[in-house]
Amino acid sequence: MTLLDHDRIRAVVWRDGSLELLDQRRLPQCEAFLRFNEAPAVAQAIRNMVVRGAPAIGIAAAYGVVLAARHAFATHGDDWQAAVRGDLQCLAAARPTAVNLFWALARMQRCLDALAPNVDPLLALLAEADAILAEDIAANRRMGELGAGLIDAGSAVLTHCNTGSLATGGFGTALGVIRAGWTAGRIEAVFADETRPWLQGARLTAWELTQDDIPVTLLAEGAAAHLLRQGRVRWVIVGADRITADGSVANKIGTYGLAILARYHGVKFMVVAPSSTVDMALASGDEIPIEQRAADELLSVGGARVAADGAGAWNPSFDVTPAALIDALVTERGVVLQPDRAKMQALMGDGV
Repeated sequence: MTLLDHDRIRAVVWRDGSLELLDQRRLPQCEAFLRFNEAPAVAQAIRNMVVRGAPAIGIAAAYGVVLAARHAFATHGDDWQAAVRGDLQCLAAARPTAVNLFWALARMQRCLDALAPNVDPLLALLAEADAILAEDIAANRRMGELGAGLIDAGSAVLTHCNTGSLATGGFGTALGVIRAGWTAGRIEAVFADETRPWLQGARLTAWELTQDDIPVTLLAEGAAAHLLRQGRVRWVIVGADRITADGSVANKIGTYGLAILARYHGVKFMVVAPSSTVDMALASGDEIPIEQRAADELLSVGGARVAADGAGAWNPSFDVTPAALIDALVTERGVVLQPDRAKMQALMGDGV
């Protein structure tokens, strides 16, 4: 089978003048696209996890700017640029940790600023959003190639959360490496954490891999230590929502624990993310804002309460893995082994 056989899913689509998002809350039981024509509704979709994953959030927000500008131009004439600011602020406030959201909005803002007030902004902004989407897919394919090149033939790998086509424009970051490694015959088995409380591993990663004919074995997070002790897994491969100037990584809660387990058991730990995820303005992981989500997400499953009445919950959506626990950081710009501040500066240059 070819790489195309393992890359058939697209979750963020511009179709017939509207943004369509595959509703990830309903997977795997139901595959349904929701249609959006207003920026505030896109922001709500990001907040409510209709779309998730740092690159996909940024792409959805870029198309949200297209919708905002189209509406503002139709209703405010030459004052449309001022009218669109509120929608951009609404999109920016949707989720605080994933830096790709702010990167994409800043890029769309630069495109907005270059437009004359009396010119319909739709074509220029749509072209920019399309470019962000296409560049993300190209970057993912490059990262897949680079990351797979680090993996010895016959390896088993473990991944956490969902980092595939559902979390990106297509192909995926960590799952892109797994797709490329599986196609090349380097990976012989894929294990996936269930990823509580939203079960992205069980619902999304397992769905993606089975859809693309890649066998996957699911495990509870609590089983990861026992699995790594068996000696079969060679790499833990994860994505990232923000990477700081010292190489520290914010990713789905549970990633830090996996990194500690991997180091103890002599298993390599790989982080895969586009350079748009790197935030050189933050010196270390201590400066990353960590999103705290509603307690009910942890106390309930599928709308049914599973915790004892009266119990509270602490529900951070992300944790921070220090650079010292990372063996390889893969971006489309290249691979950084044992990342640190100097190596991150060399990778990013001026930080843009």
